[in-house]
Amino acid sequence: MPLDSTAEDLMAAVQASPRAVAAHDKAAWVGLFGPDAAVNDPVGSRPHVGQVAIGRFYDTFIGPNTIAFDVRRDIVVDRTVVRDLSISTTMSTGATVLVPMHLRYDLAEVGGVWVIARLAAHWELAPMIGQLLRTGARGVGAAMKLGPQLVVNQGVGGAIGMMRALSSVGRAGKRRVHEVFTAAADADIARVRELLGARAVLESPAGTTVSVEDFVKRTRNMRWDKVIAAGRTVTATVDLGDAQGVAIIDFDPKTVAITRIGLYFDATP
Repeated sequence: MPLDSTAEDLMAAVQASPRAVAAHDKAAWVGLFGPDAAVNDPVGSRPHVGQVAIGRFYDTFIGPNTIAFDVRRDIVVDRTVVRDLSISTTMSTGATVLVPMHLRYDLAEVGGVWVIARLAAHWELAPMIGQLLRTGARGVGAAMKLGPQLVVNQGVGGAIGMMRALSSVGRAGKRRVHEVFTAAADADIARVRELLGARAVLESPAGTTVSVEDFVKRTRNMRWDKVIAAGRTVTATVDLGDAQGVAIIDFDPKTVAITRIGLYFDATP
């Protein structure tokens, strides 16, 4: 029988991840993922597909380090869990970095158990590298150790795939999101329509497609912060007063045209 997809069921599967990370239990962590699962961490880098590749990801980025999760909010929509959080990572050299991020877990039922089908980690690689190097000798030492670990565990192709995350929609994407959200918060329907064009899909809440008029109505007076550009996606923490959550904004592969805005809320606005 299919599992009952309650928020508690899905959250239990997601919350097992930081527990396994804290315990340095590789088998438990990798076992949370389905056989064909993908880890895209950070978004914009080459995904790690399948449990063998996910195990190599663990060996490179999780196993050697001490990682602590500081979760601000969890949102469950259908079979997706979005976490608004920061992660503190202490490297083997003692260097520590604090990275703000949004995590998206897409879950599926496999053999009567909820497993992670896809993990998308939205955070910015370049600022993290800068923060690491600013910690001094320990940070430089950690960076020098990470490079060889990455090549040994994932090959030259894996190292190149990781560096792809340095390319993103960046400031231009963030600026476009700010312009759209400002126009929506000001109830300027014409400006929102002009900025988005005809291609953009608007979901408020995520999974429910709405018109520009309805989107503006639901997001009037919206506030936002913690804007992150990773790959061809921008995420932001959003606040409507009676509903808080995360916006996930997807961009065209080659331009800064928005193709989708999904608003994930902890309550229906």
